[in-house]
Amino acid sequence: MPRNKHNAKSGEVWIYHPWLDLVVGCGAWSVPLLLLAYFSSAASTLTWSVLFYMLALFFNYPHYMATIYRAYHTKEDFEKYRIFTVHITLLVALTVILSHFWIRSLPFIFTLYLTASPWHYSGQNYGLFMMFARRAGAQPTTLERRALYAAFLISYAVLLLSLHTGPSGDPLFLSLNIPEAISSRAQIGLAVAFVACSVFGLSRLIAQASFRRMIPSLTLFSTQCVWFLVPSLLSLLEHFQVPRSRYSTGVLAVMHSAQYLWITSYYAKREAAATPNRPWRPFSYFAILVVGGIALFIPGPWLSSLVFHFDFTRSFLLFTALVNIHHFILDGAIWKLRDGRIAALLVNSRAQIAEGAIEAGSRTMTALRWLAGPNSAARALRVGTASALLLWGCVDQVHYYFALHSGDLADLKRAASLAPYDTPLEVRLARQALEEGNPQDSVAAWQYAIKANPADPAPRDAWLQYLTQEKRLDEAYRLTGSWLKLAPRDASLLVNHGILAEQFGYADEAELNWQKALALDASQSDADLYLALDLERQGKFEDAIGHYQAYLTKVVKRPAANLPPAANLISVLLKLADCNTRANHPDVALRHYKMARTFAAQAEEKKLESFADVAEASLQAKRGETNQALPLYQTALQLDAGLADQHSEGVDWYMYAMFLRDTGFPPRFVYASLLKSQSLLSPEAKGEDLAAVSRVCKELERQLGPQAPVISRNPEPLLHEALELKR
Repeated sequence: MPRNKHNAKSGEVWIYHPWLDLVVGCGAWSVPLLLLAYFSSAASTLTWSVLFYMLALFFNYPHYMATIYRAYHTKEDFEKYRIFTVHITLLVALTVILSHFWIRSLPFIFTLYLTASPWHYSGQNYGLFMMFARRAGAQPTTLERRALYAAFLISYAVLLLSLHTGPSGDPLFLSLNIPEAISSRAQIGLAVAFVACSVFGLSRLIAQASFRRMIPSLTLFSTQCVWFLVPSLLSLLEHFQVPRSRYSTGVLAVMHSAQYLWITSYYAKREAAATPNRPWRPFSYFAILVVGGIALFIPGPWLSSLVFHFDFTRSFLLFTALVNIHHFILDGAIWKLRDGRIAALLVNSRAQIAEGAIEAGSRTMTALRWLAGPNSAARALRVGTASALLLWGCVDQVHYYFALHSGDLADLKRAASLAPYDTPLEVRLARQALEEGNPQDSVAAWQYAIKANPADPAPRDAWLQYLTQEKRLDEAYRLTGSWLKLAPRDASLLVNHGILAEQFGYADEAELNWQKALALDASQSDADLYLALDLERQGKFEDAIGHYQAYLTKVVKRPAANLPPAANLISVLLKLADCNTRANHPDVALRHYKMARTFAAQAEEKKLESFADVAEASLQAKRGETNQALPLYQTALQLDAGLADQHSEGVDWYMYAMFLRDTGFPPRFVYASLLKSQSLLSPEAKGEDLAAVSRVCKELERQLGPQAPVISRNPEPLLHEALELKR
């Protein structure tokens, strides 16, 4: 028989109806829905968040339950896939429990879920593509099938590269941090390979089955491109950015779920038609999926939060990720077109199951048979359970709706009354209550948040900030001590407790906490800084130098957005230089002074630039490098003239005067500089500095004799000359 002839009739290509099959099953609605979601979500994030969360009840959750229904509702399927229905299920359930106690597991689990989601969507698209191709009469060869499968995999690989390019800004998503240059070239190369595989495979199938009969398959193929290939390639041109790490959990998940329900309902309908005494009840089928979907996702997080006081949001994310991962594994096992019975029901228009009728109902457990039976008690239990789950689903929707109103304290309180152990919610509630002048509500919210997730620093830091602003340092010190008993290996908490201990004069305790913080987390740069300051005060300059250097080394590796203010970095450089000066490392000190001076000039921090000039000049003068010191003093004084800090300017004029005296410049310049210093120094600010200036002035007045009164009446000309002096 020629390969371009097919055995199926024209009407047998479709599943339900051409328009329904094209729009939902083949994803023809992808472009308008993605564009609508992209532009509308930017305008109304709150509305779209509520909408997607509501759609999850009727699409996302039921589509997971459809897999459970398919794998568990008959003894034959249950036993056939026992390794997945029993062993893998138990493993996932154990992971759910353990991950609630291992806090750091969430980003790894969630990254796996987000990375595997597009793979799962691609597999479903490919399976439906081949189903429609076979219904159209195409019989692809192994080479053609592999080429088309490669095209689907390549489109997924392009999206995968896009998602894992560069660092991640999402704490739940651990990016592979692929360099952008490598990722861009790889995506372009994969796109070329995609075109080659697509042209080869599609041209062969169209030649076999005709273009018209291949419309469903071609639509599915275009859907795969729209979902994964096009957004990634557009992002290379900077016309569009793929929403990193959450791309596959919004409208894409809704479309995939609707597509899944469309095909599984058809399969269940055909399966029921092929089974004696088993009529197709679509309403019952979808009711089971909705109720079962709610049971999979909602009770777990609520019970773990209310009973065990786990963080509700973290628990919900764990259940979501792990239920999805279980679904991916189970779905990949049970839906195979090479399975004769599945192919008979999905590909052939009249199912001919040689193995005979499928046994209705499940006989795995007597209790399940009783529960599914006509007994009035079983019926009441079913209705009661379904009603309770539907009510629970409504409560969950209400909680989510109120929790999104972060600017409304009343709504946040309503959400917290339903799920009090929800850390992100309680943090928002505390912030809003504080803004509205209700610190008691803020404290209560912080307490719930910390109890739900002791490892989350956000509520602790917010509470500590409030206490320090209110000068309630003794309370803050006691709280950090009690929190350390719950989280003794929390490096950030150790740093904060050390700061508070130092405030109360417990220097040894502060130093011990900072040392512990560094031992637990070497990236704790603040611990290095506080240790350096403490060691410098103790006169341990060599030790202080090591910690100042460690602080600067760690800080410069941060992204630009996370760098401390320039003034802070310059101040640390100056302290590092001072320590090197006192530790008798003048060359190193000069290098750091010059570095601080350069950075201060670039950041337009004139006061710090002046300070660096004077410090470097003083060190140069001690080394006998007068030619280097002189212009540094003069530059510092010129900078001081533009600042509103008379005391600092007065001190700098005094130091310049002493430099001029010690290096042999004429006494008149020294005297004029001292008069300028004396006029700037405030008696109330620094009496000792003023006394030192007066003492040297008297010595010079005796030395200058009659010149002194003349200079004192008008020192300005000599001051201008002093700033122009050259050696």
